[in-house]
Amino acid sequence: MKITSLKLYKVRPRWLFLKIETDEGITGWGEPVVEGRADTVKAAVEELKGYLVGRDPLKIEDHWQVMYRGGFYRGGPVLMSAIAGIDQALWDIKGKFYGMPVYELLGGACHDRIRVYSWIGGDRPHDIAEEAKQRAQFGFTAVKMNATDEMHYIDSFSKVQAVADRIAAIRDVLGYEMDVAIDFHGRVHKPMAKVLAKALEPYHPMFIEEPVLPQNNEALRDIAMHADIPIATGERMFSRWDFKELLHSGYVDVIQPDLSHAGGISECKKIAAMAEAYDVAVAPHCPLGPIALAACIQLDACTPNAFIQEQSLGIHYNKGSDLLDYLKDPEVFAYKDGFVDLPKAPGLGVEIDEERVIAADAEGYEWKNPVWRNVDGTVAEW
Repeated sequence: MKITSLKLYKVRPRWLFLKIETDEGITGWGEPVVEGRADTVKAAVEELKGYLVGRDPLKIEDHWQVMYRGGFYRGGPVLMSAIAGIDQALWDIKGKFYGMPVYELLGGACHDRIRVYSWIGGDRPHDIAEEAKQRAQFGFTAVKMNATDEMHYIDSFSKVQAVADRIAAIRDVLGYEMDVAIDFHGRVHKPMAKVLAKALEPYHPMFIEEPVLPQNNEALRDIAMHADIPIATGERMFSRWDFKELLHSGYVDVIQPDLSHAGGISECKKIAAMAEAYDVAVAPHCPLGPIALAACIQLDACTPNAFIQEQSLGIHYNKGSDLLDYLKDPEVFAYKDGFVDLPKAPGLGVEIDEERVIAADAEGYEWKNPVWRNVDGTVAEW
């Protein structure tokens, strides 16, 4: 079997899909994208074509090593996202070739089902309690929300109190029946991150996410010493080498590699195994499309330290299209009691509606994250 072509489709709301075709008619799908940089990643995938066309798609590890090590410069969000989508598609082909889900090829399932959480509140968190109540009615047992909007290096305590008030409102309505994760989104600098983490401690969040930017991971030590809340990070880290020092430092409790950014299933399986050796949990980052989520669930299924999965159904980014819109059978992601069942179909376990994908690609889209500014005019982290 040989790879014959790679086809890319840019589809709403902010996704890039990849289809790899073979001369035996078996195809695989992947989702290589950096949100807001889809065209850049598309170009990177095109540059990697020469390593793949005419070669055996089943030699996944060798292809990964060539794509990563074949260039003198390596790593980073664009290249690793391009590799990630290709890797997902190759695993999809391999699973279909052998007639089994990818997780069976990775050692078999060690979970019966995977817990999922839902986003609430939007970019600038609001109506939190009501949305959490709605998610509980839908059967979710965990939600995540952004902590705050713009926050300067040193900022008003009123912003901190507003975050505490929002999570308090959820506790008033749902008590501790609903787990709540708080995403700092890298918006909060070290001085305020310590203050905010301490203020949230009485409400016992499931975890606080990206309390500082990954470039400032050394600050996690101080935050860990200020508040007894599990610390999660990793969505903007792209290889096992990026995670190595983070895990060795001992100040992270949950890592969140993104299977569309951190080298795909192959690399994230290795990252998860590293985390297990440090007694650290895994909760893959995935505010993306159905192919990315399918890849995450395949990894979760065979990863003992994976404990919950992000998913994008109804997320505030999904305007013009949502998680299930490009699937022929959306029931594959039917959530029940806050969990999703393991897929049984071969490969990634999803069947893509290619006609709809082609039509969406013809329409195109332009998505960029907003540029925020502080009250003094300086650029703020989004």
